[in-house]
Amino acid sequence: MKIPLGLWEGSAENSTLARTLLADLVDRGLDPEQAILFVIDGSKALRRAIKDVFGEHALVHRCHRHKERNVCDLLPKRERDTVRRRIRGAWALSDAELAKQRLELLASELERTWPDAAASLREGLEDTLTLMRLGIDGQLAKTLCSTNSCESMIEIVRHTQRNVKRWRDGDMRKRWTAAGMLAAEQQFRRIIGYRDLAKLVLSIERHTRHDHDEEQLHTPTTPQASLTPTL
Repeated sequence: MKIPLGLWEGSAENSTLARTLLADLVDRGLDPEQAILFVIDGSKALRRAIKDVFGEHALVHRCHRHKERNVCDLLPKRERDTVRRRIRGAWALSDAELAKQRLELLASELERTWPDAAASLREGLEDTLTLMRLGIDGQLAKTLCSTNSCESMIEIVRHTQRNVKRWRDGDMRKRWTAAGMLAAEQQFRRIIGYRDLAKLVLSIERHTRHDHDEEQLHTPTTPQASLTPTL
């Protein structure tokens, strides 16, 4: 089930706002040590805030729909369908390393004629493979591979606000937005693939433990001097 956790006013690229939003969730009881998967769009401010609040090993998955749109918008129309098909083909694989190789090959080919599109594809590429690395596939992967489940709520909020002609202040904007979120909440259902959520939690916990063990393995230790008595 989708549950809205907060409402904050500000720019999507405001780093301070993004950190404040996430820190507020922690203050309200979200345990930063537990297994959490963040599915985000291309906001660099939000990506940095997740790292700042939840640490280097926070699991982040980049929305596929935003990424492919960002890439294709930098291409002429005649190239878009082919490139979109190749991107989706890579994401449909079950092997994350093979998918990465195919996306990097595509980026190298685009580099020759459409360097901006190539740079867009490379930016955040690893984050687009997070679900694959966790072994999540099927219906749950289709649900979590994009931010569509959040954006459907945003569309309802926009629909609720359609008749407002004059916005007087921030409080009014927040009230109407909250009203739209409450209206959207009435339509929430179990997410598609919800039966595999337990598998997702176990995968995230396993990944988190592995990162912790790796970190411990590579943490330098201070050598201890010892004195051996001689007779």
